[in-house]
Amino acid sequence: MLLRQFAKIPVGIFAFVAASSAVGQSTKTGLCHFMMHTKALTLEYPGTNVKRFPVPTEFVNWKVPFPDYKPVDYTTEKIIKQPRPPWADPEIRSGPVDVPLKFNSLDTAYNTDRTSLTGEYELVQGVPRNPVGRTGMVGRGLLGRWGPNHAADPVVTRWKRNSSGEKVIKEGKPVLEFVAIQRTDCLEWALPGGMVDPGDTVTNTLKKEFGEEALNSLELSAEENKSIHESLEDLFHHGTMVFQGYIDDPRNTDNSWMESQAVNYHDDSGKAFDKFTLKAGDDAKHVKWMEVSHELRLYANHVAMVKEVAQRLNAYW
Repeated sequence: MLLRQFAKIPVGIFAFVAASSAVGQSTKTGLCHFMMHTKALTLEYPGTNVKRFPVPTEFVNWKVPFPDYKPVDYTTEKIIKQPRPPWADPEIRSGPVDVPLKFNSLDTAYNTDRTSLTGEYELVQGVPRNPVGRTGMVGRGLLGRWGPNHAADPVVTRWKRNSSGEKVIKEGKPVLEFVAIQRTDCLEWALPGGMVDPGDTVTNTLKKEFGEEALNSLELSAEENKSIHESLEDLFHHGTMVFQGYIDDPRNTDNSWMESQAVNYHDDSGKAFDKFTLKAGDDAKHVKWMEVSHELRLYANHVAMVKEVAQRLNAYW
């Protein structure tokens, strides 16, 4: 199965998982935080010259009438032209497709999970409707799937230490560091995550994306890659899911949106990652250990994920 490896919590459109939840275990308790669009309302759509139809925050909710709403229709050519990439759906608004898409279910024909971490989403005129609300754009934008596009984000942490190896303390609490990458597309700092490929699992995606983006595993020899894979297998065996749900992502549209499952891998001793040299991969401009604090500015809602880890570990924020 695809994304069923971690239990889903249908408690709202933005759900944090309780700190006691371990990867692979069933989870029934969650902390629900409802949110409005912020980054998904960014007028200039990322990587393009396309501008969204302006949506005032009071009109984001679908239940609020907005008779003047005229969203821009945009889908990047790279997912429309043939041959279509395997991670992209066909255009379904222009007429029937050879193999219909099965929304709100595991779609074996396309080898993808079309269920949402927010619960069942509505279909309007045959296409999914964003569960949070309006974005000022219809179509898929830069996203491949109609409806939820699933990602996985590893939050790899350790304690910040001084030259004597002692934990750095601020306001009576130890300071955390996490592995962050600088994205090449927008130059914002982010978690080293990525999309869950067709047929892949969240766990495999977490390991693969961390290796590719933070360790540049794609340019290593087969022997070096094997060594890294074995080490990551051990390190990533135990993790705690800290978030699963809707992502306020600047690529979201009325018909396609990002969802993520974030898992914390904490190196309490500070020695587990000594054997790794951080090196930016092809999707990252830079990579580094970044200090955790309330001053963080990260891509999408990655700050919320890191904050949850800091609170769970009783670290400085």
